[in-house]
Amino acid sequence: MTDAPEREDVRPDPRTPAPRTPVHADPAPARRPHGLRAALAAAPSGPSGWIALGALPVALALWLLALPNARLSRMGDLGLLQALPPLWFAAPVLLTVGFVAVLRSPVVRHRWAGAYVLALILVVHGTPSLLYPTLRYAWAWKHVAIVDAMLRHGGAVPGAGKLDVYNQWPGFFEFHALVLRATGLDSVLGYASWYPVITNVLLLGPLLLLYRSFTTDRRLVWGGIWLYYATAWVGQDYFSPQAFAYLLHLTVIALVVHRLAARRRLARAAADADAGAGGSVSPAGSVSPAGSVRPTGSAGPAGPSGARALGTVLDGSARAGWRAAPFALLLVLIAAIVSSHQLTPVMLAVSLLLLALGRRNRRTVLPVLAAVVGLTVLWDATVARPFVSANLSGLIAALGSPDHNAVAGLARLGEAPFGQILASWADRGLTAAVLLLALAGALRHRWVRRVGLLPLLVAPVAVLLANAYDGEMLFRAYLFALPAAAFLAAALLWGNRAGSRAEDALPPGTPPRPATRPGGPLRTGVCAVLLLGLLGGTLFGYYSKEAMNYFTPQEVAAVRYVAETPAGSRIVSLTANEPGGELNFDTHDRLVLGDAAGEDLQHLATAPGDALRGALATPNPAGGPTYLILTRAQVLDCELTGLLPASAVQGLAAAAAAEPTLRRVYANEDAVVYQYTDSGAGGGATAPAGGSTP
Repeated sequence: MTDAPEREDVRPDPRTPAPRTPVHADPAPARRPHGLRAALAAAPSGPSGWIALGALPVALALWLLALPNARLSRMGDLGLLQALPPLWFAAPVLLTVGFVAVLRSPVVRHRWAGAYVLALILVVHGTPSLLYPTLRYAWAWKHVAIVDAMLRHGGAVPGAGKLDVYNQWPGFFEFHALVLRATGLDSVLGYASWYPVITNVLLLGPLLLLYRSFTTDRRLVWGGIWLYYATAWVGQDYFSPQAFAYLLHLTVIALVVHRLAARRRLARAAADADAGAGGSVSPAGSVSPAGSVRPTGSAGPAGPSGARALGTVLDGSARAGWRAAPFALLLVLIAAIVSSHQLTPVMLAVSLLLLALGRRNRRTVLPVLAAVVGLTVLWDATVARPFVSANLSGLIAALGSPDHNAVAGLARLGEAPFGQILASWADRGLTAAVLLLALAGALRHRWVRRVGLLPLLVAPVAVLLANAYDGEMLFRAYLFALPAAAFLAAALLWGNRAGSRAEDALPPGTPPRPATRPGGPLRTGVCAVLLLGLLGGTLFGYYSKEAMNYFTPQEVAAVRYVAETPAGSRIVSLTANEPGGELNFDTHDRLVLGDAAGEDLQHLATAPGDALRGALATPNPAGGPTYLILTRAQVLDCELTGLLPASAVQGLAAAAAAEPTLRRVYANEDAVVYQYTDSGAGGGATAPAGGSTP
């Protein structure tokens, strides 16, 4: 971008012939610097500029220096926070201070603001990927196993049992199976460990498009983006259908809101043209009564290439509704969402419904809403009909229990350790703080209430009251509301009460005049402290359960040993917190003791030995041998979630070691595998070779 001032729209008299040569030739454009020189030239100036210029490389250097000193063995009830050296924490602090310095500059540069946001993503989400030798989180391993099974079967997996639900929403898994076929990779494990980083980087595109549809003020745009990443503690960015569908959901919302903004700009330009009282109108633009130039075809200042490319699909006349190409793109995105995840289409439909309440929005929103509802109903009535039919009564019953839905995710913390209780309260405090900041921003600035932010903030609350979603709905609702909440909070922190909103359109290639002032030292300091506090709460929420989310190579080896047992085998485990317990799920039966409920779970807690013997004695329908696997992560799962008391876990491990019908066939320092022999006489199929059998 250039820093040339706006030029007044001067048109020659149409009766005067155009001169053959220009009266005043424009000077030759200056050559733009490239590479490092360009980055330095775009750096903020003054003391804030020096801070912004130095904080980023220093923070990344400290982060890289700190990683080798992390000790994963120190993880306890605060997770990865206990394993990281003090030097590591200097990196997010410096990044926050440097980012505040970037926003303190009179002109906020996309390059530097974007570099700080990317560095924050790398530090927060790249740390586990670099430290862990294996994929983190049991659910990510489950999804890897499903992709592997669908790849082997060329589609739906027969005999999937409880996992048949994934056959009914296979979009995410089929997509990654296609990626494996196209690239020749053997497994998604090659990139699944980096999926949180990949997902968050990809989210930057729709976030930019969404926020730049609300304002051209770069301070508000980048401030909202930073707040989004600094408060996204929920951790739904792992290798999963919901992370995939959430990215597509936000992209659809951004495209629709961008289209609405384009229609508003054209309506204002038409009104200015019809008025014609304060100046003349040219084909290139209109002159407002105040004399500012508003080109009718401009969509705001040029921004980062990713967001600009994403917005080009909506170019053209907004008066004619959706064109074929952009609407076809929306249909593809919606179809991918509908075929990948159960909840996200509902969230999308509710958001669009609330956006359509505005009469001027309906021509744009209603076709998209109809597509979402139509494709969802069609999918649920055909491919997903078995699941919908089996769970319809439960879905209807949940509509009558909004209070239970709102608190279902907080019901198992009674016996959790102190660190987990502390982290839980930090999560709740962070969630409340973000929503309060968003509410204050909406109350302080009237213009934010006219651009579609409030429907996006309120829509997830409506879905929250409708279903508990296995106790996770409260956190999912926060995640879906976060894009709107983060921007509203940014408007509160960096917006001016009088005229925070920038011009809706500016001449191409011209940077906008700052719609907000950088603020004084006191305001800057308050913002920095607040951002540090919010980011600290996110680190608590994102890292506090890493002791159970991390799997050692020894645990992975033990689970793979069990997965290679003969087809028809039954695998018994204490909890489902394993690295790949679902591997070969189509040929193995699985029994998880901790999934019991009510009296059965109470029996497991009070008499673990009897509960174990009863589970092992239950006949295996497939007729194969039965194996019991106990791992380090299973024990931590019980401890950190408060599922079972420590005495029950220790009692079960002792009962397994002393049980005569169990023969130990594999063991290492983090896992042990037993084979059930029926009567203690060595019956049952032979265990697979290759294991350590002390």
